[in-house]
Amino acid sequence: MHDIRFIRDNPEAFDRGLARRGLPPQADGLIVLDEKRRIAIQAAEAAQARRNAASKEIGDAKKAKDDERAKSLLAEVAGLKESIPALEVEEKKATNELNAALVEIPNLPLDEVPDGRDSNDNVEHHRFGAKRDYAFTPKQHFELGEALAQMDFETAAKLSGARFVVLKKGLARLERALGQFMLDVHTSEPHNYTEVSPPLLVRDEAMFGTAQLPKFENDQFWAVGGELMLDTSEVSVAEADLMELEVAYLGRFMRLRSDRFGLIPTAEVPLTNLVRESIVDEAQLPMRLTACTPCFRAEAGAAGKDTRGMMRQHQFTKVELVSITTPEQSKDEHERMLACAEEILRRLGLHYRVVTLCTGDMGFASQKTYDIEVWLPGQNMYREISSCSVCGYFQARRMNARYRTREGRQVRHVHTLNGSGVAVGRALIAVMETYQQGDGSIAVPDALLSYMGGMTKIAS
Repeated sequence: MHDIRFIRDNPEAFDRGLARRGLPPQADGLIVLDEKRRIAIQAAEAAQARRNAASKEIGDAKKAKDDERAKSLLAEVAGLKESIPALEVEEKKATNELNAALVEIPNLPLDEVPDGRDSNDNVEHHRFGAKRDYAFTPKQHFELGEALAQMDFETAAKLSGARFVVLKKGLARLERALGQFMLDVHTSEPHNYTEVSPPLLVRDEAMFGTAQLPKFENDQFWAVGGELMLDTSEVSVAEADLMELEVAYLGRFMRLRSDRFGLIPTAEVPLTNLVRESIVDEAQLPMRLTACTPCFRAEAGAAGKDTRGMMRQHQFTKVELVSITTPEQSKDEHERMLACAEEILRRLGLHYRVVTLCTGDMGFASQKTYDIEVWLPGQNMYREISSCSVCGYFQARRMNARYRTREGRQVRHVHTLNGSGVAVGRALIAVMETYQQGDGSIAVPDALLSYMGGMTKIAS
C-alpha cells in the first residue's frame, strides 16, 4: 500500500508511475480524500482537547465559587461528550475511504523497468544452455505421461473437476524428488535459506498483507469449517416462504467472512506474513525463507488456454523463496534471489532464458520482476517457471512489518521480495519433455538420481 505522505509530496511522480502502468492519474483525488481525513482528525482531536481543558476549568470555577461559570462549563463538556463519538465516526469513515482507495492501486515500477503493454514487450536479459536436438519429434508432457499410464487427468476430473491431475508411480516420485532437491539446494551453502513448514490456510489479514485481497478475492479458494450459516440478504419473500423446504437447494450457505480461511495461492503469503505486525532488529536482516507447499488458485489462467496437461492447475506444488530486507539491500537481494532460482535449472540441465517484465505485465505488488522461462521441446516454446519480484515497502505497509536500525534511532518499514525456486509442477513438465527418449521413457537427470531410489529412467 502506498504512503499518502509520499503522494502529497510527490503527486507528479506518483501519477507518472501510474501512467507507466497504463492507469489514469489519481494523486489529486487521493490528496482530497487525505485532506478530508486530516480535517476529521483535527476536529476530533480539537473536541477532545477542549473537553479535557473544560473539565479542568470546571474544577477551577468551583474553587473560585463561580457557579455560573461551572454550570456553563458542565454544559459544554456534556455537549462535547455527546458530539465526540460522531466526530470519531467521521474520522474513521474518512480514513477508511482513503485506505479503500489506496489498497486498489498497484505498486509503482522502478525506473529501470521497461515500459510496455503486455508480455510481448518484455525484455530478454540472458539465456543459459541450448535447445537439444532429437532424432524424433518431441512430445508434450501429457502425451508422455498418459502413454506411461502415470499421469491421469480423467480420474482427477472425476474427483475434483478440470485442471487437476493424478500422478502415479515414477512420475509421482519424480515430482516429490524435485521438491526435495530444490529445498536441499536452497537450504545449503551458499543459498542459506531457512526452511519453513507454514500453514496452508490463512486469515484474510494475511491475504491482505501480500495483496491478494481485496483486488484478487475471486482468484482464491476459500475454506470454511463447522456449522454453515444461511445468508438471506438477497432472498426474496417468495423464496423465504419456501426456504424451510428448499434450503438445501438454494446454494446460499456461507460462513461469515471473519470465520473463513484462504487456501494459499503461494507460500509467499504465510512466509512474508511471518513478520507482520512486528519490529525486527536490523541484525536479523536479510531474512531468507523457503518452503515447499501445495498451492491453490481458483483462477488458473486465461479461459481456454492450456486446457490440457499440467501447465495451469488449480492445485500445484511450488518451492517459494522470500526475503525480508532493508531498503538498501533489496536490489542486490533481488539479483541474488534470481541467481538462486536459476541454479535449480542449471543443475537440472534445462535450457532457459530470463526476461525483465515490462510495466504492463508486472504483478500488482511488484516494483520489478524477472521471469525465468524454461524451454519445453514438446511445446516448442519458452514457458514461465519462476517469477522473482522486489516489492519495496508495498507489502510491508499493509502488514505493518518494520525493523529497528542498528543504532536503534529509527524504525522503518522492511522491503519484501518473493520468487519461485521453482514451480515443481512446471519443473516436472520441463524434465519430462527435455529428457524424453525415443521409446517414450524419461531419463532421470543426474541431479535427481540420489532421490529416485536407484531409478534411472521412468518407463511403463
